[in-house]
Amino acid sequence: MLMRAAQAGDQRAYRDLLQQLRPWLLSYFRRRLKGSDGEDLVQMTLLSLHTKRDTYDPAAPFMPWIAAVARNKLIDHVRRAGRRVEVELDEDLIGDGGDLPADLARRDVEMLLKQLPKDQARIIGLHKLKELSVEEVSAATGKSSSAVKVAVHRGLKKLQALVGVKTGGADE
Repeated sequence: MLMRAAQAGDQRAYRDLLQQLRPWLLSYFRRRLKGSDGEDLVQMTLLSLHTKRDTYDPAAPFMPWIAAVARNKLIDHVRRAGRRVEVELDEDLIGDGGDLPADLARRDVEMLLKQLPKDQARIIGLHKLKELSVEEVSAATGKSSSAVKVAVHRGLKKLQALVGVKTGGADE
């Protein structure tokens, strides 16, 4: 509502929008960049909102749009720093306003799965994404249940390593 009013020229609505977004953005960046206050990224995101506000479609929900802007700023920051960080979309943070977050998440998962052997990626896709049971995946692939479990376990470990998640434990 505030963004639509701001696009219509309401300066007070625009100030209110920026003030209300700032804490959300700061929290968003702090959770993803441990040890960083995220203030620079908040400012860059707000500046981007200002320069690209005419590209926002008032018929579409605002939070998925601003979440995508923030996510892109975070990715740019991580690339410049030359390090890896897990970037996720928290649907509970961005609201239920459209398919954009799901589309972005689906694209990210597809890109990660392409880095696994085809058979392993297929097994993970069937079990974790299509939510088939181990027995159903076994029947669909012709693999034994234990082979499916091993493929899922090893594949998920590879995926975690790809996104920079460190795992630990006695069985590793």
